[in-house]
Amino acid sequence: MALANRVMGFVRLMRPPNCLMMGFAVLVGAVVASGRPLLDKALELVYGFTTGFTLLAASNALNDYHDREIDAINEPSRPIPSGLVRPREALAFSAALTVLGLLFAFLTSFKCFLMALLASAIADSYVTYGKRTGLPGNAMVSSCVAIPFLYGSLITTGRITGLVALFASIAFLANLGREVNKGIVDMAGDASKGIRTVAVRWGPKAAAVLSAVFYMTAVGLSWLPVVYGMVSLAYLPPIVLTDLGFIHASSSILKDYGRENAKKVKNEVLLWMTTGMIGFVMGVLIG
Repeated sequence: MALANRVMGFVRLMRPPNCLMMGFAVLVGAVVASGRPLLDKALELVYGFTTGFTLLAASNALNDYHDREIDAINEPSRPIPSGLVRPREALAFSAALTVLGLLFAFLTSFKCFLMALLASAIADSYVTYGKRTGLPGNAMVSSCVAIPFLYGSLITTGRITGLVALFASIAFLANLGREVNKGIVDMAGDASKGIRTVAVRWGPKAAAVLSAVFYMTAVGLSWLPVVYGMVSLAYLPPIVLTDLGFIHASSSILKDYGRENAKKVKNEVLLWMTTGMIGFVMGVLIG
């Protein structure tokens, strides 16, 4: 049982649901850029998915290493503060995942390797010092969420297409709202360590307003592909569902910006980001 708990501790360090979304975003970017199924690129897509998954897992493990004292206040059940994983083990685990992710990127193409290296550098910069900057740090995280779409475009076309860039911008804004939203959840620990999130500097109400602004801006941008005829009508059902989800998230966080509701909204937004990615794919493959 002790060994199983230890293994689960390392699994939890990675945050697999988030890593799966990152790998899926690479596939979405690849499909959107090419506008067709990519059976002939199956190996490159496996490499791309693995790169997205492992680099985010590495960043998450490194983040938990640096946040172990904050997590002891905010999230004491996490692997390091709970004692399931030792700090040095988390650091070594992060390094191994980084090497693995960059290796698969190199096997894909040199351009992909350079972009993966950039994403890894941004992620590592965030967890080591960027987090303390508040909103700029939130933007660094959101850049790492947008980059996988661009990475997928590089895999299949060797360049970044306009539609992929637009979808990446929507993902950036949606995640930026989520990061500001998350600052409400982590206020106690962040304040104790001098992390200047929007919630810490200006209060949870200001953070709720700003996160809602980012959510709603993403909603507005999501209609540009329809207006300019860049996608088929198959794009609409999942995107309408996604936009309704973001509208509800905005309304909910503005009405109740307490910690528990902010945590609930933060988790729900991951679902709406997933349905949004499904819409991106449907809009180019169907119709």
